Amino acid sequence: MKYLSTVGLLILSNAFMTLAWYGHLKFFGKNGHSSTPLWAIILLSWGLAFFEYCFQVPANRIGFEETGGPFSLVQLKVLQEVITLIIFMIFSLIVFKNIRFTTNHFIGFGFLVVAVYFIFKK
Repeated sequence: MKYLSTVGLLILSNAFMTLAWYGHLKFFGKNGHSSTPLWAIILLSWGLAFFEYCFQVPANRIGFEETGGPFSLVQLKVLQEVITLIIFMIFSLIVFKNIRFTTNHFIGFGFLVVAVYFIFKK
């Protein structure tokens, strides 16, 4: 159960993180509200990042082996990075419709999956 809780919270956390980091490029870009001051966009991103931390911190506490979870610190970090890439790819395809992933992107992503295999290998 702690595996699923950790992964689920990391997915939610990364959804907010991706929206905070990259959403403003779409919603406040040249086709959006480009006259919005940068300070307002930063505050909005900080507000979204608050929710990222509301999921990230519990995910790490639940998942970390020293607090009773199933993952080592390195495993948590690598897991979080792979989830970040998956969420980013989905977000990019849905929100930025002109984004195209190339073979090189998928090869690089494949190497990260191989890294996860080796990090989790006993």
